[in-house]
Amino acid sequence: MKQRTKILNALILPLLAVLLTITPVAASSGPVVIVDFSWDSVQMHNRIAGYVIEKAFGKKVEYLFAESLPGFMGLERGDAHLSMEGWVDNILEVWERVTTNGKVESLGTNFPDAPQGWYVPTYMITGDKERGIEPVAPDLKSVADLAKYKHLFIDPENPKMGRLYNGPAGWRVTSINEMKVKAYGLAEHIEAFSAGSETALSTAIKRAYDRGRPVLAYYWEPTWVMGLLDMTLLEEPPHDDALWNEEHNFGCGFPSVRVLIVANSKFVKENPEIADFLRNYSTTLEQNNKALAFMFQNNADTRQAAVWFLREYEDVWSGWLSAEAANKVRAALKEER
Repeated sequence: MKQRTKILNALILPLLAVLLTITPVAASSGPVVIVDFSWDSVQMHNRIAGYVIEKAFGKKVEYLFAESLPGFMGLERGDAHLSMEGWVDNILEVWERVTTNGKVESLGTNFPDAPQGWYVPTYMITGDKERGIEPVAPDLKSVADLAKYKHLFIDPENPKMGRLYNGPAGWRVTSINEMKVKAYGLAEHIEAFSAGSETALSTAIKRAYDRGRPVLAYYWEPTWVMGLLDMTLLEEPPHDDALWNEEHNFGCGFPSVRVLIVANSKFVKENPEIADFLRNYSTTLEQNNKALAFMFQNNADTRQAAVWFLREYEDVWSGWLSAEAANKVRAALKEER
């Protein structure tokens, strides 16, 4: 029996050793899976990163569509490897869990805190000589000034009130903006009008802008709207956690929102070159707004926007990579039509 056991061990143990050696190699040679969330900017950045990973590092890339919660669960399990925009403050409880257990980590900020709030066309404040537009609200700087200028934003359904184009019904921010109107003492001056959809909201802003008319609207960055149109974000009092979270007064600025590059920790450990590239990855709001405006104006898909970005901002992305890796990306871009 002992002799047979020795023989089996002599046969099986080397085989197991080979299998154990092969398995990690097979896993690391598989495709890099990038989580696509449902908005354009993250899908564009995913394809910028995917393009570099394919061309500079020779890895196949696949994209997995998911909403925020299941997407982060996929990163936690290792079903997916990374995503270029983790809006972690929107799912803070989940983010704290997956980072505390060591399964997911941040590789840095993609772009600065994403602003949101109430915007007006800049020509209302400074005018636009090229379009023959005179400034109609030269002193409009903050939400506190809106009562003075409500006559510029007449609500066609209620001419005694000014109109704030709000988000669609069902968005949390839509109800927050309604409470902001009350908190700022504007309930007798401004009415929050709920847009039927995100498209309806952006259409209302662009229609007014194209006609050179005043418009007051909730919006956010980065978006094609902010890349295509010159808009000014009205000032609000500094964000106050007590007002926001405890009193639910909302009479202050929106909290800052971190937009992080997030990745499965095991993937990071097994792919140090890719991880270094992602840690170096950094963009600005202006670059994002312009890229999204390119998408809108040219009816381009997210891959076309990624190629446009890489061509437009070579001085930016070349700093994310070694000289050798950057040259591989340049060579690939020359082959693009």
